[in-house]
Amino acid sequence: MDIRLHRPQPVCSRTGRGFASGEPFVSALVRGEGGLVRLDVAPEAWEGPPSGTIAWWRSRYPTPGETGPVLAPVDVLLDALEALEEEPTAEPLRYLLALQLVRRKVLRILEPAAETGEDADTLCLACRRRQRDYRVRSVTAAEAAEPDVAERLEALLWSGEAA
Repeated sequence: MDIRLHRPQPVCSRTGRGFASGEPFVSALVRGEGGLVRLDVAPEAWEGPPSGTIAWWRSRYPTPGETGPVLAPVDVLLDALEALEEEPTAEPLRYLLALQLVRRKVLRILEPAAETGEDADTLCLACRRRQRDYRVRSVTAAEAAEPDVAERLEALLWSGEAA
């Protein structure tokens, strides 16, 4: 299954209020009957991940002409994903890093775990670049939201001032 994410919507999916440049918001990737849907929600309307959410993240609405930090090279991120495999306490970081690599179209989500015989909370991913598969434990929203996880993920993903 390939996931295609579009840019943020210009308005909150819950309130209909437009986002201002640089305004924080929360995005959720939700599995629905017609496939995956991206919901962009203002912080005051966010009540947690909706039912069917497979990923969610915090962002800032882009400013026209804005140039930000540069994303880390893909091979560096894949090396980090592989190194984190041996670090059980880093499962939330590894899961979020894997989702970022799916977003960047480096990794592709394989069939649901139940259909492949994997444990239900295992995310199965394929990487053409390295000709290998990855298995990543899906984590809860609470595990993924731990402050040190966000800091470590930001340091991995971005170079420049954000790192």
